[in-house]
Amino acid sequence: MANLTKRESEALGQLLLGEELACKKARIYANTLTDVALAGEMARIGEGHYERFCALLALIGGRV
Repeated sequence: MANLTKRESEALGQLLLGEELACKKARIYANTLTDVALAGEMARIGEGHYERFCALLALIGGRV
């Protein structure tokens, strides 16, 4: 991994926090929605956020 500036590191940190929060919220919505189609869509959205979270984490050399 290339050396990151402080600003780049802070930006990645904010992106990680955002993706983590979005993933958690989508999973909560998926588990509480009564409409099966909407619940499935929220689960899919949550998985997308999780994948982006993992990709960002890999950029900084972290592990899930």
